[in-house]
Amino acid sequence: MGIREEMTANLKEAMKSKDNATRDTLRLLNAAIKQIEVDGGKALDEEGVQAVLMKQAKQRRESISEYEKAGRTDLSDPEKIELAIIEKYLPQMLGRDEIEAIAKTVIAEVGADNPKMMGAVMGKLLPRVKEAGPADGKLVSQVVRDLLS
Repeated sequence: MGIREEMTANLKEAMKSKDNATRDTLRLLNAAIKQIEVDGGKALDEEGVQAVLMKQAKQRRESISEYEKAGRTDLSDPEKIELAIIEKYLPQMLGRDEIEAIAKTVIAEVGADNPKMMGAVMGKLLPRVKEAGPADGKLVSQVVRDLLS
């Protein structure tokens, strides 16, 4: 079963069980997917749907961060709930340890020994990280920064 079919089935289940948070989040995701399809003039494949979900998850993470900086937990809590629902449909992201292992290999290959070489490391690292699986770009950047410092 594809992501969209799973989302549709879960939407129906959320409507039956009166789970408003899941229902509303899934409707927002479906609307975002439909908008991309209308703008592009073609139906999205699984990879395209996944890209939309990744973008939506990133938006939620950024909102949560900003709301927490401002001390607005009343606004960050619903965003956290939405993020948890979105993440159910995304593949497992690479963890810090996995990214660090790949980064150490690339740093050794490039011969990087200071933060000024971060661009060269990132250029070789990002394609390898994509092969290994989805990862948060901010985390990848932070790992490289930490290793080069």
